[in-house]
Amino acid sequence: MNNESKRIIVIGGGFGGIYAGKRLEKIFKRNSQVEIILLSEKNYLLFTPMLPEVPANSIEAKHIVSPIRTFFRKVKFQNSTVESIDIERKLIKTYHCSKCGPIMLKYDYLILAPGSLTNYFGLAGVAENALPVKTLEDAMSLRNHVIDLLEHADMEPDPDIRKKMLTFVVAGGGFAGVETAAHLQDFLSAAHRFYPTIQPDDFRVVLVHAGSRILPELSERLAAYALAQLQKHKIDILLNTRVSSATSYEIELDDQRKISSQTLIWTTGTTPNSILSDLHCKKNQRGQIVVDEYLQVADLPGVWAIGDSAKIPDPDSGGFYPPTAQHAVREGKRVADNIASEILGGEKKPFRFKPIGVLAALGHQSAVAEVFGIRFSGFLAWWMWRTIYLLKLPGLLSKLRVAIDWTLDIFFPRDILLLKPFMKKDISTSDSGTAMEEPHHLHH
Repeated sequence: MNNESKRIIVIGGGFGGIYAGKRLEKIFKRNSQVEIILLSEKNYLLFTPMLPEVPANSIEAKHIVSPIRTFFRKVKFQNSTVESIDIERKLIKTYHCSKCGPIMLKYDYLILAPGSLTNYFGLAGVAENALPVKTLEDAMSLRNHVIDLLEHADMEPDPDIRKKMLTFVVAGGGFAGVETAAHLQDFLSAAHRFYPTIQPDDFRVVLVHAGSRILPELSERLAAYALAQLQKHKIDILLNTRVSSATSYEIELDDQRKISSQTLIWTTGTTPNSILSDLHCKKNQRGQIVVDEYLQVADLPGVWAIGDSAKIPDPDSGGFYPPTAQHAVREGKRVADNIASEILGGEKKPFRFKPIGVLAALGHQSAVAEVFGIRFSGFLAWWMWRTIYLLKLPGLLSKLRVAIDWTLDIFFPRDILLLKPFMKKDISTSDSGTAMEEPHHLHH
């Protein structure tokens, strides 16, 4: 290493960015010539595997986040939004808020890990009316939307209108969609007793999935078990079906069927962060940056990409690694090691990782799991799901808080406190105040 100082900038406060920063800090903790800066719009790391439990009120939202500043001592954290990246000048333009002036940061090495955004595929009315489940704000908004519907439906005298109000459509049969639908059904089953007018058969949760089977990441046997469990708990599953459009009171499917509902929960489809769009380098059709086996962007000197932003080759399958949290953690560590090799002198190593396993909660103390090639289902898989994710949750305090949340959930009813400031979507009403009264062409 020469005597010149080096600055490494990490963009993104998700799993990839955080673990890249942690490894870089460990390597360069006694090296004053290397400066490490992490930029993130959020000042916390969200533990996304537990996010579907927030709308269901089995976990407090603040218990699954960890302040980014608590992870580091040497790494300098800046709670700011990246506006642009000048590759030729190696310059990043960023700002904290609209009232602040721009901050210009030079870099020698840049790690792109900004994550992804929700993709609505340009479907008519979906972006305006769907509720995503990707951020903590999304989960809180969905939680309060559901409780507001319960409060409204309890005052609705017409049983047909009440059933339409309490129909919830979840788009996407992957892990996020399945777990959101399962936890939502759990919550509705537990909460309805507080609403005298609402009957158990007033609820309807519909899972819409474009594929021929849900949870395609799992084996066919486990996916079939998951399907049977969801159906057992009265979740309607529509396979080989897509949402084609949505309004505030109706969802249309690609087979022309229409579902009367005020709630479309969107868990399918992501698109890379918009800050990548102006970078002139090789990308796939979705806009992800194609990197080599060392996680380096070939066309951009000093630039590396990981996580949802990157398309990383998998030498074992001949394809690409999926954008999961367990991959992002290992990618963050590997990219840090490879940058350290360039600075200190040494041989870079290719990224290779075989997933440890996959788990999906199905509600009612049931789950499916595939760990080290061994398949589990039912209560044992549910116990494994909670145990493994609790151990992986960062911070002892967060672990204790979530463990207490889960314990209280066994003995006490779910919270139904309505916090309207956290809502993104209003319940549509007619002039008389009765929900969903004006469109007379609604279908069940």
